[in-house]
Amino acid sequence: MPEITQRPSPNFGDRRDGLRPTLILIHYTAMDSAQAAIDWLCNPKAEVSAHYVICEFGHITQLVAEEKRAWHAGVGQWKGYDDVNSRSLGIELSNRGDHPFAEAQMSALERLLPEMMTRWGLSPKCVIGHSDMSPGRKIDPGPRFDWRRLAQQGLAVWPDEAPATGDWAEAASSFGYDVTHPNCLEAFRARFRPWATGPIDAEDARIAVRLAQSSYSLLPS
Repeated sequence: MPEITQRPSPNFGDRRDGLRPTLILIHYTAMDSAQAAIDWLCNPKAEVSAHYVICEFGHITQLVAEEKRAWHAGVGQWKGYDDVNSRSLGIELSNRGDHPFAEAQMSALERLLPEMMTRWGLSPKCVIGHSDMSPGRKIDPGPRFDWRRLAQQGLAVWPDEAPATGDWAEAASSFGYDVTHPNCLEAFRARFRPWATGPIDAEDARIAVRLAQSSYSLLPS
């Protein structure tokens, strides 16, 4: 178990309608320091919070108990489900979004995630970015976050190189994205093809199909 400091935030509530965590959302703080982020997430006037904050040096602070509903996701949906706060756990990584994530920070995340996934019976497909469920409104954790690294440890998903053809929108929707949102392709590429530009192409479709075809289950039907 990683060492975790407790700093209780007043910004939480009960999960609605008996819901339980079926997702883990990765965020970045977009603030100058982890302490500034923690202070803000613990400020009642902010009306925001997260379950955990991980600083650049790998120290983990817990703000909200996992059983409770932290206020980190906001408006958006995944797999057609809204009220993502009631369905998720939130991890904030101290990062402004314009520089790489520190090695100590990534190592701490890789120690924390397996514990959370085991407690709630979550598969790698349940670990997503804030931008995945709220395209356009949010861009974190951004193109500098190493999703492939997490996937190599079974802590997220990454497309393999197998050939596949199909409709991008259909496959991306099956994976979880709200393809009706005008910024959905941008969010998809920010995670899987941050260098790509232009209209949807065959590689976008191949990646989406391979993700949709993966054997991991995400949310109950």
